[in-house]
Amino acid sequence: MELSNDIILRPRFKFNVSQDNESLLSLFEAESKDQSNFIVTRVDDHVFIKIPKAKQHFWSPQLHLEINEDYNNKSLSTIYGLFGPNPTVWTMFMFFHFVVAGLFIGFGIWAYVNWSLENDFAIQLFVTLLMVVVWFALYFSGRLGKKAGMDQMHQLHHFMRDTLRSKDIHAVE
Repeated sequence: MELSNDIILRPRFKFNVSQDNESLLSLFEAESKDQSNFIVTRVDDHVFIKIPKAKQHFWSPQLHLEINEDYNNKSLSTIYGLFGPNPTVWTMFMFFHFVVAGLFIGFGIWAYVNWSLENDFAIQLFVTLLMVVVWFALYFSGRLGKKAGMDQMHQLHHFMRDTLRSKDIHAVE
């Protein structure tokens, strides 16, 4: 079953280019020195493109590119891209999801035990159902955050595309 791209919180993409990975990585390093609109960081085969602090908001995205060489053909590379929020924001967001899931399971078990023992379980059932509501609130806040960062996501993508096009590098099939 294929999911539509509408429910993906961290959009991904992948394409091949007819250039070796080291020259692509060097291209992004050189581009980081020639402009100040984006912060470009390279770690091994990974390139992180971020919005400068002065232009960032809570939901500002970053673009993580992994540029791998094709081991069958050294003159080809595969670029994997992942848009996501600041890693600190993402970690906090996932922590909240795990806390909500833990409380849901814990209070659900407690409500079941009280029901089995024929004790009052209204409070436990209320908290269990409240956790479902909180989970939906977290999900929709993530969707709203993605929408709030959409313009910056496009800016990051255009920067990547323009950097590749500056050396006449195009995707190949």
